[in-house]
Amino acid sequence: MVDQWKAPSESEPAAGDDKSWKLLERTLWAGIQEQRRARRWGIFFKLLTFLLLVAVLLTFTPLMDMERNATTGSGYSALIEVRGVIADKEQASADNLVTSLQAAFDDPKVKGVVLRINSPGGSPVQSGYVYDEIRRLRGLHPETKVYAVISDLGASGAYYIASAADEIYADKSSLVGSIGVTAAGFGFVGAMEKLGVERRAYTSGEHKAFLDPFEPQKPDETKFWQGVLNVTHEQFIASVKQGRGDRLKDKEHPELFSGLVWTGQQALPLGLIDGLGNASSVARDVIGEKELVDFTVQESAFDRFSKKLGASVAEHIALWMGFQGPTLR
Repeated sequence: MVDQWKAPSESEPAAGDDKSWKLLERTLWAGIQEQRRARRWGIFFKLLTFLLLVAVLLTFTPLMDMERNATTGSGYSALIEVRGVIADKEQASADNLVTSLQAAFDDPKVKGVVLRINSPGGSPVQSGYVYDEIRRLRGLHPETKVYAVISDLGASGAYYIASAADEIYADKSSLVGSIGVTAAGFGFVGAMEKLGVERRAYTSGEHKAFLDPFEPQKPDETKFWQGVLNVTHEQFIASVKQGRGDRLKDKEHPELFSGLVWTGQQALPLGLIDGLGNASSVARDVIGEKELVDFTVQESAFDRFSKKLGASVAEHIALWMGFQGPTLR
């Protein structure tokens, strides 16, 4: 018998070819699935980026101006918040408050300006800037009155600002006054020796290490610094007297300038305030325009985020641990 080779029929593929095709099919299908997955993630990240861009635009868009433009009334009362410590880079900084004041006075629909104050005070320089600007704007726009309204606290530098207004109002339980100056720090004399740390400070100038917290106090430097505080206090008193005029009962009550605080009910007969009320009642009953439009400069999201991270902590620690300048508190 003769063996004859028979070629495989095309309709009957070999078993190996069948496996190859299945493997190729799986590979192609896996590639298609990976492309779909990558496309879905690409769409997700593009959408996320778009939403972030929209959020950033909304954050930095002056929505306050949109709100003011949407107001259809013939007139309204401008509201400016004086909240927190009065200091540079803070919400109640002179730059922010002056910007708000100028915007309010430039608006022809504003019939009166309400300063809603809730502040323990702060920098005498920042307070002085705002005080001077209020008086300047009052001179340019005598028809637009400024009313300071103290909510919880209007003390020291905050009262400095309030005294520039035409009238001051407060709640019967508000704390008002504290017309004084303070400069605080700490002394660490002997602490470093106990820790075995040697301090090395090199200066050129007799008083360059002025009020060094790691050195004993020097009577001549302490006396000089007290003179600086006294001059700042006198400037504060002069501004309050100029702003309040004859309404202030300082001759009968010289303790008004001692740094004490009074409730709104006590402050009224002393001439520290002109009446009892709040921002809404002043706008409605005194100005005659009950609608309050906020002209306060708002912090950006970046500023709020920076503060949460403690961007100013190092500066504050440096001041408190060593030397802190005059503060109206």
